[in-house]
Amino acid sequence: MRTRSISTATALAVLFGSAALAVGTAGTASADSAKILPVTSVGDVVVDGVHRLVYVSDPTGGKIVVADYSGTVRATLPNEPGVTGLALSADSRTLYGAVKGEDRIVAIDTETATPTASYSLGTTAPSDLEIVDGRLWFSTATDFGSLDISGAEPVVHLAQRGDVDFSGAYGTFLAADPAVPGVLVAGNGGDLAVYDVTADGATLRTKGSMDTSVQQLDLTPDGKHVLTSWGAPATGYGIGEYSTTDLAKETGYPIDAYPNSVRVAPDGTVAGGSDSWYEPDVHIYRPGAQKPVREYDFPNTGTSSGSDTLVAGALAWAPDESRVFAVSENNLGVFTLRALTDPTKELPTLKVSAPATATRAKKLTVTGKLTSATALPAGTVLTVTRTDLDSPNGKALSAAKTKADGSFSFTDTPPAGGKVTYKVSYAGDATHAAASGSDSVEVSRNATTLTLNNNKKLYSYGADVKFTAHLGTTYKNRTVEIYADPFGGDKPKRLIKSGKVNSSGNISATVDMTRDTTVTAVFKGDSRYKPKTVTSTAYAKVKVSTAITKHYKTAKIGTHTYYWFHKNTSPIVTTTMTYYPGRQQRLELEVYYQGQWYPVDGSPEYFTLASNGKSAVSLGAAGESGIRARVRAAYINGASGDTVNSTTLTGWKYIYFSN
Repeated sequence: MRTRSISTATALAVLFGSAALAVGTAGTASADSAKILPVTSVGDVVVDGVHRLVYVSDPTGGKIVVADYSGTVRATLPNEPGVTGLALSADSRTLYGAVKGEDRIVAIDTETATPTASYSLGTTAPSDLEIVDGRLWFSTATDFGSLDISGAEPVVHLAQRGDVDFSGAYGTFLAADPAVPGVLVAGNGGDLAVYDVTADGATLRTKGSMDTSVQQLDLTPDGKHVLTSWGAPATGYGIGEYSTTDLAKETGYPIDAYPNSVRVAPDGTVAGGSDSWYEPDVHIYRPGAQKPVREYDFPNTGTSSGSDTLVAGALAWAPDESRVFAVSENNLGVFTLRALTDPTKELPTLKVSAPATATRAKKLTVTGKLTSATALPAGTVLTVTRTDLDSPNGKALSAAKTKADGSFSFTDTPPAGGKVTYKVSYAGDATHAAASGSDSVEVSRNATTLTLNNNKKLYSYGADVKFTAHLGTTYKNRTVEIYADPFGGDKPKRLIKSGKVNSSGNISATVDMTRDTTVTAVFKGDSRYKPKTVTSTAYAKVKVSTAITKHYKTAKIGTHTYYWFHKNTSPIVTTTMTYYPGRQQRLELEVYYQGQWYPVDGSPEYFTLASNGKSAVSLGAAGESGIRARVRAAYINGASGDTVNSTTLTGWKYIYFSN
């Protein structure tokens, strides 16, 4: 019943270690799971229901990987070159592997995950493996044989195909079922045959034909049907089906995409696999059914436009039919072991519809419908949970029950406003998987007031400014958060205060005003009042001053103090300003003439600040006495190279040139 198909990857995106580990009994997984496998190809997949383990052969890597039901690797058995087919003894104590690269069959203790024996087949390279009545049957490229290890010495029989031409490109495939003693099915290319293996050798019962694209066979547990991974049902592509009596073609199981795998469960349920980028990958059929009871569609974990695809032949049932295990491959050559739960159960659809909006504390009605391929009875019980701001973990409501057509409805009076979600769940039964659905309604909330002072005010550089937020009426939440966001991309917005407002509804935070700053107050709302956010943008000057040097004295002329220079001395004006990358100071120079001040040619002019925030400018000598001038520095928002502060000007400083 275990046959093989090889798919070798060109690359593996993740590198894995491969040390042998101790093997124990795994826990139970409750939902579909997927774990990356440390393999570069897949030859066969076998499930051990006693130890709850999955065995995957890797012909290219020359190893067998042992994983638990969740896909976690528990052991790796290296040094098995070309190992392909796998078979498990009836008592689950021994795993057998067809080591194609060394013409032998290896026996492995499943308790310790260690090889215990190796049986040479001479120069015969085995590929597929089956166990019938305790005897091992192995396939070769164009034939099959048996290995009997029940006696003192192993006995090998080769060339058992009889009057059948096995010459297909994929080699020979085998199939058997523990419930059907003495029967072995073999196929190769377009030839298919059923054998009686109750005696020492294989006796041909009947032979027939099958599609040449077949890469896997299986035998139904009633012994009446042979299934092939490729066939031609009346509807197109699908799983081929043949009578074991005369290999006459039967109905089969239709699959839309390209079928590549087939596995039959102990109860006769059929799992068909397909190579499908844009369609479901695994299809579950009840015996004889033409519509799948369940389908599984793999996600896209690679970089292609299509999803991961099923490796040909990489399907296996858990003996208790609780799961189907499948190995998928993405376009990067990464293999994933997938545990598909509840495969024999229909997957119902549960749709829930709530109104888009509703008024808090007013009754609303939620409707929905539970549907499945096999109708569920009226009165099916559905659990209902409401999740809202007052019950973030959900609150159980009274159960709903379906009508004859699967529809249902219930009423509720939402006590909390905001987003309210109603989740309706069906627990499932013996033939239906669990299902759930949900929908949300936006329930009304009142508006509250939130204010923040100091908007558009201008402050001196470095001023400590208190911003106060005032919160109006709310229900339970009295917390306000205050954020400061200084202008400029180098300083992020940050939380500066979070807490409950005082009895007057106020909360304050202090901001060091070194830049223009947007202050934000946030009330996140509660179950009866909406969230609210307000902002206040306050402005900060730069710190700027000028110093004049090279003068020989200071003295007043009129009401202003002047710096006195000899007519041939050049005044030096040094501006000190708050530094910011790329910032420039603006320097204005004016002269006094006939009772008025006039800017000199080229004034004002911008000068770049050094990293210490200083800029020294020589004004040049007047060359004659009696000249009066004045100078001042400024930071101009935008024009000075940035916009993180507000425009700031120094006062004028006055200069006089004498002899």
